[in-house]
Amino acid sequence: MQGVPDGEVSSYLVGDAQPGDSVEVRGPVGGWFVWKPEDSGAVLLVAGGSGVVPLMAMIRTRDGISQAPFRLIYSVRAPDDRIYDHELQRRSAKDDQLDVSFIYTRAAPDSDPRLAGRIKIDDLVSHGWAAELEPTCYVCGPTGFVETVSNLLIFLGHDPTMIRTERFGPSGP
Repeated sequence: MQGVPDGEVSSYLVGDAQPGDSVEVRGPVGGWFVWKPEDSGAVLLVAGGSGVVPLMAMIRTRDGISQAPFRLIYSVRAPDDRIYDHELQRRSAKDDQLDVSFIYTRAAPDSDPRLAGRIKIDDLVSHGWAAELEPTCYVCGPTGFVETVSNLLIFLGHDPTMIRTERFGPSGP
C-alpha cells in the first residue's frame, strides 16, 4: 500500500498504523460540505478520483427523500478507476433527476467523443448547471483539481458563496 507523499492521513495509515489498531472515523465537522435534503435547489457535484466518496454520500442521502436535481461530473484517469461505477449507473438509470458524466484524464473509452485530458470549462458547461440556476456546487478531490474547478465555476459566473470545496493531498509546502 502506498500513501500520498506528505499526506497527513495516508502517511500515518501506511507508515505508523498496525493491524489491529483502532481508528476512529467521523463525519464532516460543521455544515459547510454537507447537502441537506431540505435543500431542494439544483446541485452540482464535481469529483476528482476518490473525491467522489463524500459526494456519493449526498447521492445516497437524496435517494427516496428528495427530488432535488443532481448532476455529477466525475473525473478519473481511466474507466477502471471509477469508484461506485455500477451503483452510479443503476441510480442514474432509474432517476431522471440524477445525471452522471465521466471525464477521463489519461485513457478514455473508444466510444467517448471527448479526448482524454484534464477537466475544462467546456466540461462544466456541457455537464453542469448554468450559473443563472444558482446551484449549490460541491467540489472534492486533490487540491489542484479543486482549485481549478472552483476557479472555472467562478469564471462561469457561479456565486463563490455557493461553491463548497473539500480537498486532499500533501500537507507540506
